Formats: sequence, structure tokens, C-alpha cells
Amino acid sequence: MVFPVSAALLDALVLSVVSREDTYGYKITQEIRDAMEMSESTLYPVLRRLMKSEFLTSYDQEYLGRNRRYYKITDKGVEQLKNYREEWLIYMDKINSLISDQIDKEDNQ
Repeated sequence: MVFPVSAALLDALVLSVVSREDTYGYKITQEIRDAMEMSESTLYPVLRRLMKSEFLTSYDQEYLGRNRRYYKITDKGVEQLKNYREEWLIYMDKINSLISDQIDKEDNQ
């Protein structure tokens, strides 16, 4: 993606993925990659930040003889995700309006 990605957008994406079900880091990365490039090395600082802010908790569960760390959204995280979604809709409408307006002007020339 050619557009820069902010920390807030990464937080919103991770919270959105985890809000669907408790999940682990690799799976979170794969789901976000459907929308944009993201490496696991980018993800883990985001997860730590979200846990420090008490938006996520984690627990370990055995999987194929190894422990896998799962992340779960908290009530505080659900509220933050709601705020991100509201802000995203406003942001998206403003950007779409500017871009669409410019495309319409170019089409009419």
C-alpha cells in the first residue's frame, strides 16, 4: 500500500480482528494482510501496546504440544473499537468526498 499506516489504524485493525474471536498472532497478521501488508514483527509491538492500554488480554493454550498465546478483547477494548469505527466512518466519508469530487471534475473535462 502506498499510503502510510498510523498506529491508530493498526490498533483499530487488530482490535477488529480480535473482536470476532480470541485468536493468536500469526492468524491476526494473516487476516490483516487481506487488507494491507503487515509483518509479524510489526504486529507484536501493537499487541503489547493494546495490552498495556488494557484493550486486550492474553492467555496461553496448548496446540499440537506447544503453547500458543491467544489474545482476547476486553470491555475497554470493545469501547475503543467502537470509537475507532465511528472515527473511521467520518474519516472515510471525508476522504471519499475529496477523491470522488476530484474524479468527477476530471471526468467532466
